Amino acid sequence: MSSALTDLFPHPIVQAPMAGGVSVPRLAAAVSDAGGLGFLAAGYKTADGMYQEIKQLRGLTGRPFGVNLFMPQPEYADPAAVEVYAHQLAGEATWYDTELGDPDSGRDDGYDAKMAVLLDNPVPVASFHFGIPSSDALESLRRAGTFTLVTATTPEEALAVQYAGADAVIAQGVEAGGHQGTHRDLPEQDGSGLGLLSLVAQIRETVTIPIVAAGGIMRGSQIAAVLAAGASAAQLGTAFLAAPESGAHDVHKQALTNPLYVRTELTRAFSGRPARGLVNRFLREHGPYAPAAYPEVHHLTVPLRKAAAKAGDAQGMALWAGQGHRLARELPAGQLVEILAAELDAARTALSGKGDPR
Repeated sequence: MSSALTDLFPHPIVQAPMAGGVSVPRLAAAVSDAGGLGFLAAGYKTADGMYQEIKQLRGLTGRPFGVNLFMPQPEYADPAAVEVYAHQLAGEATWYDTELGDPDSGRDDGYDAKMAVLLDNPVPVASFHFGIPSSDALESLRRAGTFTLVTATTPEEALAVQYAGADAVIAQGVEAGGHQGTHRDLPEQDGSGLGLLSLVAQIRETVTIPIVAAGGIMRGSQIAAVLAAGASAAQLGTAFLAAPESGAHDVHKQALTNPLYVRTELTRAFSGRPARGLVNRFLREHGPYAPAAYPEVHHLTVPLRKAAAKAGDAQGMALWAGQGHRLARELPAGQLVEILAAELDAARTALSGKGDPR
């Protein structure tokens, strides 16, 4: 693994950037202070909102951290399909006594303005989801002293990440909670994603840049497994979602281990892009009919999800979670990092068959 990254955090543990108010400064600070790499999620925020969170995080920790950006999306959604889906959601709007959002509320998530902030006020690490920044953009960040990572869900995407000049690739397996970071949203490939161990092994034989493995990881023994498969670090999201420092709604945190939610599923119901969440009423009723239309569907459903959260109704919320959600531990983030690191050491010792984990 490149020393430029390993020098930033002693434990090979990265806290995934979870958009929607989950990856808040206090969570990232707790992870970084414990020896992992904490991350802020700039998705769905304004450039100024992102900047304010960066300032807040810097006031909480002197340790390195990362910031994640969503890439702008091409215009390929069928307006008619979005309109049909809006009609289907009309009953939800009535139920929650709210209006549907405007599907045409913007496609680029303020990307250019956020990049300008990161170049003017460089952060240690920046990662990107839903595509690859230009080679010029990646080089500009490198010159500013920022280490860059880009999500890939296939070996071919990982090769494109390396070719563009990113410093490392995040290999995201199909087990991951939240949105799949595919570079192109192809409905015909829904549900065909690679499992994490297979993906890491294939990417390791495809690229020479470091790999950060993401998808369903909840225990130190799983971190040991992905490191053995060729990754240099592991990225965990759902594992940190239940932490008291997480900004997730209490209903969301409780649902992770609630016996009512026995499985997860990839769905377009809430955003128009495949994302893994706990199967609830909204997902069951609307998932089969949601069009491939991101971010239009995301904008449509924002008021519904906010109203459901305000009402404490888990059946109408986007309960993003990875396949390992039942293994969630309600622990302070820093303590969780320490436990994961100890589990990793124990797994390495067991794998070596010796008392010395080295």
